[in-house]
Order: sequence, then C-alpha cells, then structure tokens
Amino acid sequence: MFLSERRYPGVVLRIEENILATLLATITLVSFFQVIARYGFNASWLGGLEFVRIIFSWMILFGMSYGIKTGLHLGVDAVIRLLPKPAFKVAAVMGGLATLLYAVILISADWLAIFGSESDGGAVSYWLRFFNAGIGLQDLRYPLWLQESFGFPERVPRWVAYMMLPVGLALLAFRALEATIQIVMGRRELIIASHEGEDLLAENRANSKD
Repeated sequence: MFLSERRYPGVVLRIEENILATLLATITLVSFFQVIARYGFNASWLGGLEFVRIIFSWMILFGMSYGIKTGLHLGVDAVIRLLPKPAFKVAAVMGGLATLLYAVILISADWLAIFGSESDGGAVSYWLRFFNAGIGLQDLRYPLWLQESFGFPERVPRWVAYMMLPVGLALLAFRALEATIQIVMGRRELIIASHEGEDLLAENRANSKD
C-alpha cells in the first residue's frame, strides 16, 4: 500500500473513491429495488436488509481511512489553536498518535497484557472466530446456481461479511500513522478537517463590522 501510493498516488486515490462510490451505489440500488418490489409486486429479497446493513458497515469502515487521508473528519480545534505554534504541533501529533493507538487496540488488544491489562481480543480474533466456526449469516444466501455449480454453502459465511472489520481498521491505522508523520514533517496541520478556527475568526470579523 505504501509503495503503491508513493508510485501511483492518483491511481490509489481513484481506487479508494471508486470503492466507496460502488458501495454507496449498491446500497441505493438495492434499497430502491426493494421498495419497488415490495410495494409494486408484493415481493422482496429476503436477505436485502441484511445485505444493505453489511455494505453500509463496509462503507463506514473503509471510509474512516479515506476520511483521514483527505482531511474530511470533523473535530474541535478551537482550544489547541490558542496554543503557541510548538505546543499546537505537539497537540496535533498527539491527536494522530491517539488515533493510531485506537486503531491498533481495536485490531488486537492482546498486546496490552504487557502493561498488566486484562483486555484481549479485537477485530482479528473476532474475525478468526467466525472463520473457524464457519457460521452462516441469518438471511443472506448464495444464489442457487452458485450452490449447484460450484458447491457453495447455502448461507454466506459470517467471516465474509466481517472481513472488512480487520481490513478497515488496518487501513485506519496506516492512514493515522501516515498523517502523524506528515504533521511531524510539516506537510499537514491536523488529522482532522480543522476548519473550526477559521470559521470562528470569520464570524467574529463579521460581528465586529456590524
């Protein structure tokens, strides 16, 4: 991921945007046709709601890292902007490291035992649990032709639906680390969108003119 982005940054960005656009379009189309089928033909796809819920979760988990990369996440920066520039940079770096730590703990909390914590588990162990168990989703099933032609099980395994959990958190950790390095090197100001300070200044200027 790191090497690909260094060599083809525009391509990686377009791939991420296309993935998010595809997920959003899928949610919209499935929901639309479900409404048409239900109210127009008194029929519906049994696994439609579960499918939309999974795709929506995928979009959120994948979008977390994209939001950091493009600076879309909202945050409160009014207080730290009152700090001197060196202290502001320290606070910005701490924000990036806190996001990185959050992502790493959610991926796996087993390493916290080093500090005497009893926390364990995480996205990886959660996903592996369902992968080893082979439990299927409640309503979402493979098409009959896939079952008959390729020997697919009747129900879609839960590990397929939950695969985005470790992947999305790993991407979040990568983007948080990348953003923190950019802040240290002076190529980025904050890990968040950081528009609050400018908005407040513009509002105060307008009030003072009135």
